[in-house]
Amino acid sequence: MIVITAPTGNIGRRLLSLLVEAAPARGEELRVVVRDPARLPDAVRGRVEVVTGSHGDAATVERAFAGADAVFWLVPPDASATPDEGWSGFTRPAARAFAAHGVGHVVGVSALGRGTPQAARAGLVTASLAMDDLIAGSGVAYRALACPSFYENLLEEAASIRADGVFTDTVAADRPAPLVAVADIAAAAAELLLDRSWSGVGEVPVLGPQDLSPQDLARIMTEELGRPVRYRRRPLDELRSALLGYGLNEAFVEGVVDMKRAKDQGLDAGVDRSPQAGPATGFAQWCAQTLKPAALAAPEAVDAH
Repeated sequence: MIVITAPTGNIGRRLLSLLVEAAPARGEELRVVVRDPARLPDAVRGRVEVVTGSHGDAATVERAFAGADAVFWLVPPDASATPDEGWSGFTRPAARAFAAHGVGHVVGVSALGRGTPQAARAGLVTASLAMDDLIAGSGVAYRALACPSFYENLLEEAASIRADGVFTDTVAADRPAPLVAVADIAAAAAELLLDRSWSGVGEVPVLGPQDLSPQDLARIMTEELGRPVRYRRRPLDELRSALLGYGLNEAFVEGVVDMKRAKDQGLDAGVDRSPQAGPATGFAQWCAQTLKPAALAAPEAVDAH
């Protein structure tokens, strides 16, 4: 029995699609934990057991993890909570349930940066690494999928790219760093969940095939979209003011700012790609398949979608 949390999110829905096809041949049953079962695709709903509720809730995870052999664990960011509450606080009931129900293997989505000088001051990333330690302390075999920033973050820039040919971030224009497609994270998770010959505690980096700077991203987007795209570096103070203006938790906002600062200082740099699980989607391929339709679509079509 494999339990999938956050099965309707960007990573979880791709993982669920992979496992629904592959798990039956391995003799694996699937169970999902979801707040709103109506958000599950019709084609999937009849092929999985559904536990309704939040996977941060003790009673829900008690039901969800009974009889489970493996769990996919993903904490949805909570902008109304402090980073510690949002990651470790959310995970604490699950860690107790892992131990109580003898769950053997857990695969979690986490972040790069462990062991770097920036790791202790990296905001949301620091909170994610503390969550990994909490899960590891429950006695399960654990693999943290150590991820950099996602290609998909650029979809939030699609309107700006379409209107002005501009995308923004807070890192130096020439700072190379790894990025990853969410589909690759799902594929790595599926591989680990279906072949549970591993033991102990460790992390598996999931990265694109090469480090890229914002200047590199702008060049590749220009080539793939067939129109000029340039990068604008956003000051951290501007980012902080904008996020606070949305009414987000102040500690969460500082967690975002600290994470962005740490990434600019090299938090994600220098990762060995050799132990990576699963595929590595190139940025140009992702642009052609995913960003181009979003960035070049008519605004009305995007709104309707």
